[in-house]
Formats: sequence, structure tokens, C-alpha cells
Amino acid sequence: MVPPAEAGSDEAEADEVPRDEAREALRDRFAAELGVAVVGSHITVGRTLWVRVTAEAWRTAGQVARDHLDCRWFDFLSAIDWLPSPWGRYEDDGLALPPDPDTTLTSGYGGGDSRFQVLARVVDVAAGHDIILKADVPDDTMSVASWVPLYDGADWHEREAWEMFGIGFEGHPGLRHIYLPGDFEGNPLRKDFPLLARIVKPWPGIIDVEPMPADEEPEEAPGAEDDSATDGADAGGGDDT
Repeated sequence: MVPPAEAGSDEAEADEVPRDEAREALRDRFAAELGVAVVGSHITVGRTLWVRVTAEAWRTAGQVARDHLDCRWFDFLSAIDWLPSPWGRYEDDGLALPPDPDTTLTSGYGGGDSRFQVLARVVDVAAGHDIILKADVPDDTMSVASWVPLYDGADWHEREAWEMFGIGFEGHPGLRHIYLPGDFEGNPLRKDFPLLARIVKPWPGIIDVEPMPADEEPEEAPGAEDDSATDGADAGGGDDT
């Protein structure tokens, strides 16, 4: 049985959980503006606020951040595929697609219910705080609304996400390739896209590296003791005359 003094101490520690009232206020403002469209959030105390919204509210969330929370500096927009790679590690030998690959999805801060998510970071430079917004990408449409009408800088970021993940952005002025040839098939940043070059040629970081020699005391140069003795004698001696 826990003594009363110790029990009280545990309660005091529970009350001392660090809070970030400034970011809590930002989160609450999103909830007030978007209601049930805010489906998850996470605060890293003193650093970042994550807010997850529905796909239907993706553009509206960006507008709330820009017009109501003064986040007028656009940092980035990207996507993530939460599917574990069915190919395993390219560093391992004998690559082959396993018969029952792991399909367990993890979703990071703010949660998630889909394989693909879009995320974007915007900043209120004057106040010195940032917000990372994220949304699940519907599996059936694989698209969300474009942020280009809100932030001009989203143009190339959305093109990259379309090219690499296969996510569409409704209202984008012109989704077209940035890095890949126009007739390229597939989306290289999807976890189930095989990196054939790594199968044909081993990962360049896999090499036999000679171990570093153990740290050893440096050997003294021959005559070092004699020199130090001479220096000591010279320092302590004087002119007989």
C-alpha cells in the first residue's frame, strides 16, 4: 500500500506536466473555426503544433492559418506514405517480395486513418511560432484541394507530391513533371515502388570498412626524456659568472 505522503507526491508530479498555453490557444482557434473537421492534434511543448483535419477541410485549414493566425510564411508542403516497405531493407541480401508483407500503418503526430497523408508547415514570423497541418488523403480519390490559391509557393511542392506519390491537387493550375520524364510510369516515393537500381547494384554504403585502430597512448619520441631533463636543467641553472 502506498503511504499517503508518497501518493500526494505522485499527484503533484502529475499536475506538473509541462504545458504550452500559446500553442493550446492556436489549437483551440482551429477547433473554433473548423469544428469537427479538426480530427487530431499534437503539441511539442515549446516547439510545434500539429493539427490534423479532414481532407474536405484541407484548403480551409490553410486559409484559417493564413488569415486568422497570421501564418503568412509558407515553408513546405509534402506527403508521406505510411505503408511499411514490402521490399524490406535494400541493405539486406536476397531481396524478394515476402509472401505476407507487413501492412500495419503508423500515422505519426495527430494520428491518421489512411495510407497517404499530405502535410504542410506555415509560420507566423512575427510571433515566432509554426503550425504543421496534415490531412488524410482519401484512398478512393487520391486527391485534396490545392493550396496554390492561398500560397503561391505551394505550386512546385504540390507538383512534386503529385509526381512522387500520385496525389492529385484539385484546382492546381498545371500538374506536370518536375524531375521525371513525361512518359515515366509509377511514383518513386511510394513504399511499394521497387528501387530496381538497388537490386541490380548493392547499396553504395555497404562496403567492408577496415576497423579504426584502437586508441593508444602515443609513443614518446626517442630522446624525449633527455630533452625534458635538459630543458629543466637549463631553466633552473644560472650563470656562474
